[in-house]
Amino acid sequence: MGMGVLLALGPLAWVWLRNTGAAAGRRTQALTLLTLFLTFDLVLFGAFTRLTDSGLGCPDWPGCYGKASPLGASAEIAAAQSAMPSGPVTHGKAWVEMVHRYLATGVGVLILTLAIASWLQRRRGGSTAGISPWWPTLTLVWVCLQGAFGALTVTMKLFPAIVTLHLLGGLGLLALLCAQAVRQQQAGQGGAVEALAPGLRSGLWLTAALVLLQVTLGGWVSTNYAVLACSDFPMCQRSWWPAMNFAQGFEIWRPLGHTGAGAPIDFAALTAIHYVHRLAAYAVLAALGLLAWQLLRAGVQRAQARWLAALAAWQLVTGLSNIVLGWPLLAAVAHTGGAAALVVVLTWALAASRTAPHRITASRSPA
Repeated sequence: MGMGVLLALGPLAWVWLRNTGAAAGRRTQALTLLTLFLTFDLVLFGAFTRLTDSGLGCPDWPGCYGKASPLGASAEIAAAQSAMPSGPVTHGKAWVEMVHRYLATGVGVLILTLAIASWLQRRRGGSTAGISPWWPTLTLVWVCLQGAFGALTVTMKLFPAIVTLHLLGGLGLLALLCAQAVRQQQAGQGGAVEALAPGLRSGLWLTAALVLLQVTLGGWVSTNYAVLACSDFPMCQRSWWPAMNFAQGFEIWRPLGHTGAGAPIDFAALTAIHYVHRLAAYAVLAALGLLAWQLLRAGVQRAQARWLAALAAWQLVTGLSNIVLGWPLLAAVAHTGGAAALVVVLTWALAASRTAPHRITASRSPA
């Protein structure tokens, strides 16, 4: 926790110095944006931690073999590494895992600061940067729950459902911070919320729901290590419909690599996990492309539309790279980053818009 506080002092000092003499609401807005940026980085580093098999680099929590850093646990790590050189505990993996925990604690301190600052501003009758203090408070509760899932990820030995929920919790944290940043910017610049046609607004919500579903499926693929179950494209195992075990693949509450009854999971179950994610990707890419085209055609939210189109292409390229290149680390982290960016852009679009009121045309009665 001390490391987390020390890491948070840097961003806090930077925001304070950059906004010396500015209103309290302006400092809160700057801190929200910086926390959003650092949380995005944290999600990427979490993906790096998972993809380098460093999630159990320190097999206890919150420390490393009861120590504050891998330096103090060097003897225990060396013993574990000597017993199993290719196992989950090595000096490198321990450092990756602990750095992830330090960064997560630092982000938690920043969110705690945002919540306290918002309530102090409300109490003093000053500006709260256009949002209720309950929003930062909800974000603080959310990050505490996220920390609890991080602990369970370790203590439950990478239980797939817990790891997937931990990923979704990180994306939810991004959405909460992004919504606050958008509203604060609107309040600070006096900008109006953009009105969208009811059908377009509904399409935005529907696309966001599809992306959330696809991210959940992608998290399930990653946490079950099912990426390489299909190593060809567009077919899988040289078949348009390979052998799949949906019952095992989508049994939610089970340990990694095993069924709920304790038997080893079938390869056909991993195939089912992978192929469902791939099939859903076609629908999500089509929805993103259609939404971007409709926004541009209507002349609204052009920046968000361009980002959605670019990120859809990014996800297609990085997803295919994972398959045909054998799951390289760079492509896998980039794919997670694209999913996180989609969540941020869709939240930006939703927070910056509203449904336009229906126009009621009065009929003229004959004279």
